[in-house]
Amino acid sequence: MFNHLLVPLDGSHLAEAALPPALELASKFNSDISLVWVIQPPHLIMTAANGSVYAQLLSEMRNQSEQDAHAYLKAHQDSLQQQGYVVNTQVTEGENVADALLQVATQLKVDAIVMSTHGRGGLSRWVFGSVADKMLRYADVPVLLIRAKEDLSEAPKQV
Repeated sequence: MFNHLLVPLDGSHLAEAALPPALELASKFNSDISLVWVIQPPHLIMTAANGSVYAQLLSEMRNQSEQDAHAYLKAHQDSLQQQGYVVNTQVTEGENVADALLQVATQLKVDAIVMSTHGRGGLSRWVFGSVADKMLRYADVPVLLIRAKEDLSEAPKQV
């Protein structure tokens, strides 16, 4: 039924909240798992006088983001493979995270998407949009949303 699961990750504990339910599904249905990270391209305002410096900086920032994403996903892949799961990883780039994830889901022919919500509300949700909402609306496969909650014990204390 669920032969291939897509789990979007972004390096946050909130995104990782989707892993336990994904692993439970994968165990139950003997599913392959694809861990996917979408890198959003960095943006800087360039001027004609220093455009080449900014272009080089953007390239370095993008390369560093990609290296970080690969290392993060590889660590999860190794850990999960040691537990007996079949895990693939993919880093992709896109201005719009949801659109990039939907494209990857189609390319990989996944049977379900397991992801966490990041709990944005109000103005923040309006400004940044909701990846989870767009995934629910436009994915061609079932989407299991896990409500992630910030651990308040990790938050800086206000004085």
